[in-house]
Amino acid sequence: MMKKLTILFLLASVVMMAACSDDDSFSTSTGNLLSFSTDTLRLDTTFSNVPTPTKTFWVYNNSGDGLRLANVRLAQGNQTGFRVNVDGISLDASNGYQANNLEVRNKDSIRVFVEMTSPINSATTPQQITDNLIFTLESGVQQKVNLNVYSWDAELLKGLNVTTNTTLTGSKPIVLQDTLKVTAGATLTIPAGTTLYFSNKAAIDVHGTLRCEGTADNPVVLRGDRLDWMFSYLPYDRVSGQWRGIHFHKDSYDNVLMYTDLHSAYDGIVCDSSNTAQQKLLLANSTVHNCQGYGLQAVSSTVEAYNTQFSNTLMDCASFLGGKTTLTHCTFAQFYPFDGNRGAALRISNHLGDKEYALQSFDIVNSLITGYADDVVMVDNRDNMMANYQFDHCILRTDKPKDTTLLTHFTDVIWENTKDYPAGGEKQFVMVDADKQRFNFHLLKLKDGEKSAAVDAGKILNDTRFAKDHDGKPRDNKPDIGCYELMSN
Repeated sequence: MMKKLTILFLLASVVMMAACSDDDSFSTSTGNLLSFSTDTLRLDTTFSNVPTPTKTFWVYNNSGDGLRLANVRLAQGNQTGFRVNVDGISLDASNGYQANNLEVRNKDSIRVFVEMTSPINSATTPQQITDNLIFTLESGVQQKVNLNVYSWDAELLKGLNVTTNTTLTGSKPIVLQDTLKVTAGATLTIPAGTTLYFSNKAAIDVHGTLRCEGTADNPVVLRGDRLDWMFSYLPYDRVSGQWRGIHFHKDSYDNVLMYTDLHSAYDGIVCDSSNTAQQKLLLANSTVHNCQGYGLQAVSSTVEAYNTQFSNTLMDCASFLGGKTTLTHCTFAQFYPFDGNRGAALRISNHLGDKEYALQSFDIVNSLITGYADDVVMVDNRDNMMANYQFDHCILRTDKPKDTTLLTHFTDVIWENTKDYPAGGEKQFVMVDADKQRFNFHLLKLKDGEKSAAVDAGKILNDTRFAKDHDGKPRDNKPDIGCYELMSN
């Protein structure tokens, strides 16, 4: 990367030099100084031995006269892991890690690029690494810009192929630099409290079985490996498409995601067509959020989810094509902020293109389905062959069917259409802030005794699995619709 930057900035320098007058004067007065777009360049937190993205700053000469730089160098040479390019010149071994005899004409500027690959520090917590980039003027005056980063030792895994029953543990953060594969007949267990960080091309590819065994206090977290910020208000962890998600192949069964937070993937979870006599996937008290493709796409599979949040995806938050599906106390919230052409919050269908998938059963109870659009619930029923679906005590942001024969599929449903529920959608929740990509899909407690239509509107279920909500908090004897129970003060 630095080589490319060098070529680009050599060309830019030629153009800039051609535009300057040859008779500019240069000052050696100690009162003539450079100015900088920043006095401290922070590269956020990085994993040891993993290159950071490039950051830049500008060096300006507004002193009233030209200035010559005797040299620009890192105070600690090449000992800290910082890599610097100044005005197209890389500070490397070929020039003694310094750039010499640079000129910055009056009212001109140069640009500095900085990257870092930090060494192993053998600590259990992030450690700060600092260096100073020293600008020595021809006058002898030295000016500096501080460079700093927090480096975190991690276990970097590449080419991991699980062929026997394995529990993935470690005392350091675990970073998957490419796809983790679980072969047929093997079970990979990810224990409570584990966070897996994935590079942008990494995924979990499952032919065997995956078990994520989080708890309310110690969930399993599956996320991208970028710890830095895209903007001052937006960490990359809140940007979709940071890694490739989980793929359950045809012969993969008995997969469990318990108290698991999966976010900022491309497709969050994809389930290939399978034998519906065996359960493909159980999602319990989990979150699938902010995906650049599907949140969950299940094709002709047996899937159960309860106390689970599916939210903010470019394609559908959850799509079920045929198969057997049971959904209880789930929240489907479609507020994907990066593209107005977003998919549905929930889609059920019996076909994909010309290929048909028999919908054997689809039962959804005590669930909240809403979003930005007027209609976020899609029942795609080719040839009216899909009879085995039932919505019970749900809130649906869609119009009530005009065809009365279809109403047999809906029991005690609240229709959150824009006419009757103009304050629906984002008004159900604590926070929907698309500008800063901040979302909190817990139910909002309104003022003056008002409350969300979801509060106390659920069906009492005599199953201990549903006695607590997504966060492990107990439900009362009037359960709320959705995966979260509104907590009283």
